[in-house]
Amino acid sequence: MIVRATAKGTRTMAQDPTPHSFFSARQFTSEEIRQVQETVRVFSRLSWHELVLTICEHLNWVTPAGRYKYDSCAKALIKLEALGMIRLPKRQQRKEAIPREIVFGAETDAQEEVTGTVRDVGPIVLEPVLGKEGIRLWNQYVDRYHPLGYKRPFGAHQRYFIAGKRQQRLGCLLFASSSWALAERDLWIGWTERDRAQKLNWVVTNTRFLIFPWVQVKNLASKVLSLAPSHVREDWQHRYGYRPVLLETFVDAQRYRGTCYVPSSVMC
Repeated sequence: MIVRATAKGTRTMAQDPTPHSFFSARQFTSEEIRQVQETVRVFSRLSWHELVLTICEHLNWVTPAGRYKYDSCAKALIKLEALGMIRLPKRQQRKEAIPREIVFGAETDAQEEVTGTVRDVGPIVLEPVLGKEGIRLWNQYVDRYHPLGYKRPFGAHQRYFIAGKRQQRLGCLLFASSSWALAERDLWIGWTERDRAQKLNWVVTNTRFLIFPWVQVKNLASKVLSLAPSHVREDWQHRYGYRPVLLETFVDAQRYRGTCYVPSSVMC
């Protein structure tokens, strides 16, 4: 509420026209809201896609790597429209993508049993998976042997192959964007809902961890997880322009004990 003193006394004016200034993890000033409104008005003939890119450019709304935060901007515009603050151009309905069926090939068939110690099969390395062929194989392995199968990761993510000596593949790892709300984590960090919205990208989740069924190597899982934080830090820096500070995961206590996870997942 704005209060202004006049010669006739104190007069209460209308509320600030932009009380809801926090959208998509970004704090908007009143001037920025007005700038968005003016952009939408002046460039009313732009397509939805072009409008979002234009506003990203005007607001310098980019990721640490310099890419436009397209999805965040789009969500903010839709919220502004719902509040009656702007009127957006019509958006074309996207066709639902039909997921491609993963066909298992001989290249991911079970291999001869691998036993021994970490020293016997090492050195253990985490190989980032980036190329189309590597991603195809990784998806196939996970869909074939992980209890949860393969699901397409969204947002920031990085796949890894777990490899031993002579580049022998022993398993797969996937780190991806963290869960939006997790009571235990949020309580432990002690952040507010606004803090979480602004800083959640600094938390990364281990969403898939697979040691192939034919690999029976004592302490291999713990060794792999001890290597993961440094890899995730560097790979996120390279791909997305920042270094996460916290790793999280979920363990089904009815099926697993989770003893391979290190006590602290803080990435100092």
